Amino acid sequence: MPGTAFLIGAVLVEYYCGLAPALCVMLAGLCLADYLFVAPYGRIDIIDASDVRLLLSYTLITIVVITLVERLRRAQYRAELLASVAHSRYEMLLRGDNERLIARRATDEMHRMLHHIAHHNHSLILIKALDPARSAPPGSFVAAAATSTAAGIIDDESFRVGIAYGARHSQVHQEDLARVNDRLVPGHHRMRFLSSGHDWRAVECVCERFTTPSGEFLILRVED
Repeated sequence: MPGTAFLIGAVLVEYYCGLAPALCVMLAGLCLADYLFVAPYGRIDIIDASDVRLLLSYTLITIVVITLVERLRRAQYRAELLASVAHSRYEMLLRGDNERLIARRATDEMHRMLHHIAHHNHSLILIKALDPARSAPPGSFVAAAATSTAAGIIDDESFRVGIAYGARHSQVHQEDLARVNDRLVPGHHRMRFLSSGHDWRAVECVCERFTTPSGEFLILRVED
């Protein structure tokens, strides 16, 4: 068929550029094919049976192929759109699951910290907030008995710097207490406690770190 090359060109233009440019290429190809490949050559003012056959066959075949390609392109676009929407929903579900998991872990850590404080109430030395400006006051997590001074009064001055003292802090040597106030890290610490004979004895203490929704805290207590 004289217009085969123009048909292929119209199909390629339809695939990459769309329907309107493909129709323009089809019409231009029809005129060029009639002018170049249908006798009498080089003239389009004479219309005979060859021109009618070219017009019908070329136009019909080109329109059918272009229509099929257009339908395939639209189906491909819908499939890509659905895949993109499904991927977005999947990411939203994953993000929601991750946020719920993080919230659950934070809640569990808070419960673990409160249980730890309640269980070791009488062996607490101090609770320190790592970022006092962004953390809740350490004494707000426990009853007054867990974070009170020896006189039974909560130490408001320590709250302002992010430290709440426990029941055993009054028995700790002041140098050791000052040292852990400034450079407390998770792990084991050896501190001097006042014994019954007014002597100082070394006692093993342990410091644990808790990350909660209200901030990060270090809890120092006498090791069991």
